[in-house]
Amino acid sequence: MDMNSANIEEIVKQVLAGMSGNASAAASAPAASGSIPKTAHVAMLTALEHYDIKEFPIPEVGDDDILVKVEGCGVCGTDAHEFKRDPFGLIPVALGHEGTGEIVKMGKNVKKDSAGKDVKVGDKVVTCMIFRDDPDITMFDMNKQNVGAADVYGLLPDDDVHLNGWFSDYIFIRKGSTFFNVSDLDLKSRILIEPCAVLIHAVERAKTTGILRFNSRVVVQGCGPIGLICIAVLRTMGIENIVAVDGNAQRLEFAKKMGADKSVNFMEHKGIDALAAAVKDTFDGHLADFAFQCTGSPVAHANIYHFIRNGGGLCELGFFINGGDATINPHFDLCSKEINLVGSWVYTLRDYATTFDFLKRAKAIGLPMDELITHTYPLEEINEAHQTNLAQKGLKIAIINK
Repeated sequence: MDMNSANIEEIVKQVLAGMSGNASAAASAPAASGSIPKTAHVAMLTALEHYDIKEFPIPEVGDDDILVKVEGCGVCGTDAHEFKRDPFGLIPVALGHEGTGEIVKMGKNVKKDSAGKDVKVGDKVVTCMIFRDDPDITMFDMNKQNVGAADVYGLLPDDDVHLNGWFSDYIFIRKGSTFFNVSDLDLKSRILIEPCAVLIHAVERAKTTGILRFNSRVVVQGCGPIGLICIAVLRTMGIENIVAVDGNAQRLEFAKKMGADKSVNFMEHKGIDALAAAVKDTFDGHLADFAFQCTGSPVAHANIYHFIRNGGGLCELGFFINGGDATINPHFDLCSKEINLVGSWVYTLRDYATTFDFLKRAKAIGLPMDELITHTYPLEEINEAHQTNLAQKGLKIAIINK
């Protein structure tokens, strides 16, 4: 190899830098910082059913901050509600809370994630919650409250940072946030973490009744992504006698792939008595020991009591916003049957961490979790992605960055 004076001078500089310790400092610096642009693109919901792609400066990363290059984010039912109705009054807002990406720069105080796992530039992460000034929520006691009592990236009011949601090419994670190093999971698994955590929490709530066991007869009503993941969680627990109820034949077929033993299409039965009889037939003449209501429909909630035996249990998890009132008969539906009813809303921080092991276990037993993501769109086609989601043309819709 030809060596000129410039080559030799450069080598000498590198050797001297190594002797002074500067080489190790350079090695630990964010390797990707040179490729970080000065601005980021954010899909900002600026009106009902309309996103604009906005460009904002990327802020300086402070000692406790993390800059993440977004790889992908799922479209949630909550995003659909916000897209259509803005029930939280957030417009203009950067949405997207089912996201994941790669750390490209982080402050000197950031050493470990919220589970105590080491983190470095290049690691893949997800966020969970941002703590408010609330004594009942601490990093060290994860079971007191669910995430509903905290803030979440993707549902934050717009501010001078703007990089507040995962529907973007960069997100700015600030002090007080909880996040996890999930570098051992593939992209699709990471996108599914947030909705799967919802079901981990729901099943944990159901277990508090003492009714859910290996041999339980379980009905899951609603086979959108939430109901399908519910079936998968139950199946990974070893529960096999699962009946799926929905009005879409394709979703019912996929429910069997996810672990349902049998299914009932409510479109084929007229009236609640006929529907309840059909569910009972699938359990060989028995009613369910436990039911999960995953639809977000008040009528469906009223119906599900008819599927449950005396002394059975019900977990309602379908209502993430106010979906209206359900009409039930307290005597016949609850009291005389002594139904054990629990509500479930989102998750706790500990449920989030448990979800990582669930996803690994689900794949290990052959459940087709990746197939839940049926449609992917680039960021600039986010309006089309949401319209596809509203039209229920697939299961889980996701934004995947180029």
